[in-house]
Amino acid sequence: MNVHLSVFKKFSPDWVAFGAAATLSLLGLLTMNSFTGEDPYFLRQSVWVLLGVVVFFAAAATDWRFLRRSSVVAAVFGALLVPLVLLVLVGEVFQGARSWFDLGAFALQPVEFAKIGLIMVLAKYFSRRHIEIRNTRHILVSGSYAFVVFVLVALQPDFGSAIIIALIWLGMVLCSGLSRIHLVAILAIGAACFAGLWLFGFQEYQKERILTFLHPLADIHGAGYNAYQSTIAVGSGELLGKGVGYGTQSKLRFLPEYQTDFAFAAFAEEWGFVGVSLVFALYGLLFWRILHSAARGASNFETLFALGVLCYFVAHFVLHVGINVGLLPVTGTTIPFMSYGGSHLMAEFLALGMLSGMRRYATTPRSAGAEWSGGYDR
Repeated sequence: MNVHLSVFKKFSPDWVAFGAAATLSLLGLLTMNSFTGEDPYFLRQSVWVLLGVVVFFAAAATDWRFLRRSSVVAAVFGALLVPLVLLVLVGEVFQGARSWFDLGAFALQPVEFAKIGLIMVLAKYFSRRHIEIRNTRHILVSGSYAFVVFVLVALQPDFGSAIIIALIWLGMVLCSGLSRIHLVAILAIGAACFAGLWLFGFQEYQKERILTFLHPLADIHGAGYNAYQSTIAVGSGELLGKGVGYGTQSKLRFLPEYQTDFAFAAFAEEWGFVGVSLVFALYGLLFWRILHSAARGASNFETLFALGVLCYFVAHFVLHVGINVGLLPVTGTTIPFMSYGGSHLMAEFLALGMLSGMRRYATTPRSAGAEWSGGYDR
């Protein structure tokens, strides 16, 4: 009896974080189900949500301390880079990008799992060097890991995911302790990279989206159509929304990509300010639980991994909402747990499950700079 109780105690998922993520997934499903009956998205997403729940509990039951080994993290990171290389070399173009492997019944987007791989390798690198982060060499070395992924994703081209990759790295560097001088230098390098992409990387339609962002009403029937319809959808929701199934912008297909890139706008139209406040509260609860996991990390690796997952979710959330309300240029970014898609949903539930798995070995809140002295960190 005591053995069973001990096992049950060790398997203790973060029910609060899981509840927030599951509720967000259900709200996303309700929004998809509100459109025409011919849409297959609701049924497909229902399957992905169920699979995501299975992935979460499987990850929560796993002992992740083996990831403290440098050789294991390097092998995982390298394995996750292989599909990105194959996509660039032999991937088929779909909607203007080589971002998916068509596996018949479903499509796989490798970059979603590469984001978790990047978080792992950065958490491992900074867990042993965070005290020396002011050394420029460590910033450059850690940046090289992110740069490899960034380039492979940008070549697809998938600039939305490439931006997320850059933000994950920047967020984790900031969490590790970055000086103001280095921050200014990074921002300058970022500006130079943007100039280079503008001259040699961006395609014409991407340049038009950015220019339309600067002048929103300049071309509402062309490059600015998506952003314009999105802001109309968000604003028309008013206080209580139009009701589930009564979103005219989305149901009548004025709002494009309503299941993925503009899921928040479709939800806001039907649920209004009250519904949006609920969604923001759920994301706030989710982010707080991730911070709680970071504060109780059994070692620097677990703490930094949790902070990396937080950067991952926050970057997706801020970019998606910012795009949907017209504050950022359209880049094609999903919102965690709510947008349609199996790859990103599996990756999100996996990351959350990994945090629950690490939670089994959590400690009391750790002071800054506290070190773990176990035998796995080598």
